[in-house]
Amino acid sequence: MLTDLKIRALRPLGKPYSVFDGGGLYLYVTPTGTRSWRLKYRLASKERRITFGLYPEVTLAKAREERDAIRRALREGRDPAAEREARRLAVVNGHTFEAMARDWYKRKLKKWRPSHAKEIIDSLEQEVFATHGKLHVKDFTPPIVLALIRAIEDRDAVTVARRIRQRMSAVFVHAIACGVGENDPAAIVKGALTSHESRNQPAILDLGELRTMLRTVESRFTYPGTKLALRLLALTVVRPKEVRFAMWSEFEYLDGVAPIWRIPPDRMKTGLEHIVPLSPAAVDVLRAARMISGRGVYVFPNKSDPGKPISEGLLCALLSDAGFKGKHVPHGFRASFSSNMNKRHKGEADVMEAALAHAVPGVRGDYMRETFDERRREIMAEWADLILQGAPDAETLLLGKRRTDPRQRTNNVIELPRAARR
Repeated sequence: MLTDLKIRALRPLGKPYSVFDGGGLYLYVTPTGTRSWRLKYRLASKERRITFGLYPEVTLAKAREERDAIRRALREGRDPAAEREARRLAVVNGHTFEAMARDWYKRKLKKWRPSHAKEIIDSLEQEVFATHGKLHVKDFTPPIVLALIRAIEDRDAVTVARRIRQRMSAVFVHAIACGVGENDPAAIVKGALTSHESRNQPAILDLGELRTMLRTVESRFTYPGTKLALRLLALTVVRPKEVRFAMWSEFEYLDGVAPIWRIPPDRMKTGLEHIVPLSPAAVDVLRAARMISGRGVYVFPNKSDPGKPISEGLLCALLSDAGFKGKHVPHGFRASFSSNMNKRHKGEADVMEAALAHAVPGVRGDYMRETFDERRREIMAEWADLILQGAPDAETLLLGKRRTDPRQRTNNVIELPRAARR
């Protein structure tokens, strides 16, 4: 058996020689001192040899792993030399999984939102290309795909594993259509994966409890901008990401009778522009927020870097720190709104779905063009009255306690701009 110490001690001689490790694995040493790993094996009663790298680029441990993999292939009746040549040709001809996946991605790109497209290619690069990208699409078998997916599941990333399997399946189908692939092993393993448990986002549905929760959170010792962001989220029932990235340029007619928030398509899950009719209470929040961030791009900028929005987990942390972990999350306001307003206005489900920017499925969705702007304005004003019943004006959130530099804790009242004090 070889060791690294023995290998380093090997010296070139006047002619090539071999030093065996075991299982057919040996190190071939040339007169110039080059050391390469080789494996001797028999297939169909014929002795064959395969070379798979130089030492020390390929370590002793890695060489043994390669030997074991080749011997597994032989036990399964496969020719490792032929498979290596197939992989080499796959790279040359563009028939690797990565090449086919990138071709599939390029041809589907126009139908996806930029953020969704980036998430797809990033996930494939991280989870598949790094380890299996150079394999020919024909080299994949159900056990290979299953092992790859289960490795992701073992990280407690069941949702990621499910999406990777779906995307791999789409690539295999694309390869079949292109005349390169022959089957879809990712489809075969679907039934062998861990069941995906669909769980609703935690949300408080009772209006009284919802009001209490908002009052509790807004009395917290934290930065006023964070509390204003949570209140705007509760009032507009958009998705948390849409509040995080809200820009001042998206708000129109704030001093008029019909103020709106025009959210661009690239930030919407549906990929369509969404217009939010703003209630007077929502405008009140924006006026308060302008006292903090009115000169910047974002309505709710990151405190450490105003050129970026507030961090992704900030609102969730605010609710959790206030004692509502597992009871309510930022996304939960949408469930609170839907449950209460559908109950109060039976027969107006389409209005509520439009308020939540839900896509109407099927043919009906293709022909549904009504956006119910005026009715939604009335509904959002009613919703604001229900959840802010007895609540102070948004500007008072600027005056409460907030986290400051410890050296300045003696003054815990935020200094308002001179224009706001007039």
